[in-house]
Amino acid sequence: MTMNKKVLVVGGGGRCHAIVKALKRSPRVDKIYCAPGNAGIAEDAECVAIGVEDVDAIVNFVRSNGIDMTVVGPEAALAAGLVNALEAEGLKAFGPTKEAARIESSKEFAKQIMAKYNVPTAAYEAFDDFDKALEYVKSRPLPAVIKYDGLAAGKGVVVAMTYEEAEAALRDMLLDESFGKGRVVVEDFLDGPEFSFMCVVSGNKVYPLAMAQDHKRAYDGDKGPNTGGMGAYSPVPFVTDEIRETALKEIIQRAADGLAAEGVPFKGVLYGGLILTKEGPEVIEFNARFGDPETEVVLPRLESDFYDLIEAAVEGRDCETRWSDDAYLGVVLASEGYPGSYKKGVEIKGLDKVNAEVYHMGTKRDGQKILTAGGRVLMVVGKGKNLEEANAAAKAEIEKIECPSLFHRTDIGKASL
Repeated sequence: MTMNKKVLVVGGGGRCHAIVKALKRSPRVDKIYCAPGNAGIAEDAECVAIGVEDVDAIVNFVRSNGIDMTVVGPEAALAAGLVNALEAEGLKAFGPTKEAARIESSKEFAKQIMAKYNVPTAAYEAFDDFDKALEYVKSRPLPAVIKYDGLAAGKGVVVAMTYEEAEAALRDMLLDESFGKGRVVVEDFLDGPEFSFMCVVSGNKVYPLAMAQDHKRAYDGDKGPNTGGMGAYSPVPFVTDEIRETALKEIIQRAADGLAAEGVPFKGVLYGGLILTKEGPEVIEFNARFGDPETEVVLPRLESDFYDLIEAAVEGRDCETRWSDDAYLGVVLASEGYPGSYKKGVEIKGLDKVNAEVYHMGTKRDGQKILTAGGRVLMVVGKGKNLEEANAAAKAEIEKIECPSLFHRTDIGKASL
């Protein structure tokens, strides 16, 4: 087994920080680069100033620096065809092609795959006409789930409790084109607790990762607007071994087999955003990459070699994974105002006192200072024998961080504690 591997991680948020730290634990990895990275990632990898959608510059960097493996983090890079470009040059990349990544970049494509290959999910119709979409909504029971058919940074979904809310969402997406010109998918509402099941996939091979649950709403009690995620934890007590096996066989495996049968085999992380209904687990959404913030609580539980897993997937080999029984619970510290407008450039103090894993999501360095540089800024992850211990650990460490413009939820994982 060859050692001294050079790896490039593409991305710059908390997810990529967790990927970098997991790679750093591998004895096979000698050098890690990250493009573009952030202030925290810079302490664990060499950051290079290349944007995630600058495909030509990334390919040139990989070729000229003898990179053995490129790990693509964000959806924008996948949708830009970065993996296609790398593979065309004979370079190894962990992530799906642009065509396979459509399972995330097109909600309608994902629904078509699920319908054809019998993956359990909500009934739906797709529209580009406002009047027809509104007519359909009014013919179905409320609530209605309205999704923009494209990438919208986790924000193009509205759960409309009234027909007025549904009409406003349709107007926003189809007439005002808030996320760009496109279509919408209108789904029936599914009821039950949600959970995230990420699996490394290589064609028809599926390597399941640990379960997690994230919290999308901005404020305690699941109140406020949807965000990219305000915290997460792993394991998820209500997901039994039986539920996990059902989700693995009837959802992830069927989706992987379906994509392969369609001539767009998937390689990378297939993220199932699932919901446990009375009939069993069903799909809310698929993503074509590691979830954020779930990655920050799942990868720390991986005891086997992360690089081995990635390489096995790229080469189509079998790979065994080992997982810690410890619990991890992470809380996101976000800028006041997020997910709306917020201030940047506020100094963060006390990070040197924190005795827990801290993942940087939106930070930048200014001399010796670490400043806020995004909506979601940091994620502090507590570890314990159970979720109660992990929660207590996270809370104790968050108190050491001083930054007047940050807020966080205090009830992450509460339903499972």
